[in-house]
Amino acid sequence: MSAAECGCEHYVRSCSLKAPCCAKFYVCRLCHDAEENHQMDRFLVTEVKCSICSTVQKVQQMCEECGVKFSEYYCDICHLFDKDKKQYHCQPCGICRIGPKEKYFHCVKCNLCLACDLKGNHKCVENVSRQNCPVCMEDIHTSRIGAHVLPCGHLLHKTCFGDMYKTGGYRCPLCMHSAWNMEHCWEEMDKEISQTPMPSEYQGTTVKIMCNDCQSRSTVPFHVLGMKCSSCGSYNTSQDGGLISRQQEQQQEEENQEQQEEENDHLSREVQVEEQEQLPPQ
Repeated sequence: MSAAECGCEHYVRSCSLKAPCCAKFYVCRLCHDAEENHQMDRFLVTEVKCSICSTVQKVQQMCEECGVKFSEYYCDICHLFDKDKKQYHCQPCGICRIGPKEKYFHCVKCNLCLACDLKGNHKCVENVSRQNCPVCMEDIHTSRIGAHVLPCGHLLHKTCFGDMYKTGGYRCPLCMHSAWNMEHCWEEMDKEISQTPMPSEYQGTTVKIMCNDCQSRSTVPFHVLGMKCSSCGSYNTSQDGGLISRQQEQQQEEENQEQQEEENDHLSREVQVEEQEQLPPQ
């Protein structure tokens, strides 16, 4: 029996790990965690059992009894046995990553290995991988599933990002920033809105919005299909308050103008008082 014929659904290997927590043998930590009510620390594993001759021995890549090679790849730190996937151990990450190594770099601030094409081309979020995926709420840092970096810097599992895309989700679940370049979508929104006039009772109605992409606030025309940010042109916006009719807007403008005139009058009176105080006595 070859190493490629042994293992579990998670890894290809010809040995089982002796869990340091319960002294039971499991093919991998994931198999252990699925069966037990506690988690196995793979870094504390000291013994393995050969799947060919059942010899229990210290953790190593070759069986000391029958000579079988437990796996193509072995890490003496993580005690990871698996087929060759160009893995490499990243010391800052503290775990093994799927390579090849030359195609990845470790971002110190993000504390994560990223593809080289993202070097200097991503928004850093400190220790971003130490958070759970906001979609499935599972760990990202030690996950066997790759991470997808959003423009805002937050991470999702690649599979979760794919599911989000398929279901029409386009915003980061954490900060609501657009998850990819939406310019084409916004252009389509412009066309659709121009071809869908609002009923007469809503003509001239405006609403206050906040843009989830550029964080600016503005007052824009209300439309049921979407409100466009006046700063960056994004439709990824949130309504801030109720609708404002044309009459209300005019009234508000008048109140603002009156308030400004009062402030100007008050300031003018203060200047006159200061000038009089500075005049020499007669």
